[in-house]
Amino acid sequence: MNIFSKYVYQTVLAIILVLPLATQAALPDFTKIVDQAKDSVVNISTKSKPRSSSTKEYNIPELPEGSPFGELFEKFFDRDEFDRRRRDAQSLGSGFIVSEDGYILTNHHVIDGAEEVIVRMSNRKEFVAKIIGSDQASDVAVLKVEADDLPVLQFGDSDELKVGEWVLAIGSPFGFDHSVTAGIVSAKGRSLPSDNYVPFIQTDVAINPGNSGGPLFNLDGEVIGINSQIYSRTGGFMGLSFAIPIEMAVDVADQIKETGSVSRGWLGVLIQEVTRELAESFGMENPHGALVAKVLDESPAAAAGLEVGDVIVEFNGKKVMRSSGLPPLVGRAKVGEQARVTVIRDKKRRTIGVDIAELPTAITQASFTPDEEPYSEDSALGMKVEALSSENSKRLKIENGVQVVDVDEYGPASDAGILKGDVITMIDNQEIESLDDFAEITEELKVGKSVALLVQRRAGPVFLAIRPEDS
Repeated sequence: MNIFSKYVYQTVLAIILVLPLATQAALPDFTKIVDQAKDSVVNISTKSKPRSSSTKEYNIPELPEGSPFGELFEKFFDRDEFDRRRRDAQSLGSGFIVSEDGYILTNHHVIDGAEEVIVRMSNRKEFVAKIIGSDQASDVAVLKVEADDLPVLQFGDSDELKVGEWVLAIGSPFGFDHSVTAGIVSAKGRSLPSDNYVPFIQTDVAINPGNSGGPLFNLDGEVIGINSQIYSRTGGFMGLSFAIPIEMAVDVADQIKETGSVSRGWLGVLIQEVTRELAESFGMENPHGALVAKVLDESPAAAAGLEVGDVIVEFNGKKVMRSSGLPPLVGRAKVGEQARVTVIRDKKRRTIGVDIAELPTAITQASFTPDEEPYSEDSALGMKVEALSSENSKRLKIENGVQVVDVDEYGPASDAGILKGDVITMIDNQEIESLDDFAEITEELKVGKSVALLVQRRAGPVFLAIRPEDS
């Protein structure tokens, strides 16, 4: 072996020996976090009301004693199984201690409908917990056990989290107490269809039934979220887990402890996503923000002068990149205080002060998603319209507009997603009050340039972008 070959051999050998050590050094050590936090994480089991009697559950008639049919039913229906089903139903979840005198945070769905809640500590000591209150919209619940000098977890700042950062969860998946799993932050500010007001932290930490309500830690051992949901087609972990940011959870918990209920800010608008075509029609370089499709009557937005067609791009100094990002910001705004809402209107930015009100309990939907499949059913825009009938005016609760009675199978209207039956109330930020208005405005549209149309449907108003073509 010559000198050069020997040098190469030694270099390769050194790399092989050092590589595992370098890889090991790059991975975080979770042991200290677990040692410090494990005593503050609890297992939660609940007992709910007993289920209905076996005969009612299986629609079996009550039989008199000694009935000849009794033995038949006993043979086909196991009475022991009936009795077991009638006992109190139990569920398992997790939680964590947030005060030395026994306050505990968990999920609303863990304790929902519970008659009794049992909290078990890491030393297997058990307490019957009192439900202080819970909030279904945020999936946060507050419990209280009668104890002192309990170990408490420290809170971190979920806003400081970075996508790709390591995080750790401790909980009781499938009843296995104090199981530890780790992963990374996959995304921030996720909005789920059933949870408009929670900007979830998405992770790939292994979360399974029983982890719900348990803490999510950063590498400093601070709680930055409450594990709440998973996305799964099987019922088990599939790499998509969602946690409630700790700041939101603490705010909800404080309101529950102080008042017994949770109030949320209300703006009073229906919003939708800004597509690339709509962004072009509004003079925006890139699609972002929340497009106002409707301003509700007697709402804070109406009083402040927000208008249909405004694109909300900032709320109290925080950027709104997608429409789903607005409801959580509004929900956390202080009721009675003025919020600064920055909008794009007539291709110019302006900031409007809005006095935030409390979200009415009857309002459950803050955004609108347009229908996805247009009908395959003529005008320069590829559609025919007629005057709005009084019947449809009353049905849709609108006074002006023109109604689409036919849509070309291929054409701008069809491409835009306009449906037969839609009522067009605005084109290019100009209101449509008659057929003459519609004809006059459409004649002035430039070929090849996207224009926003506001249409009214039974489900609600929605903006669509249409690109006129040569007739």
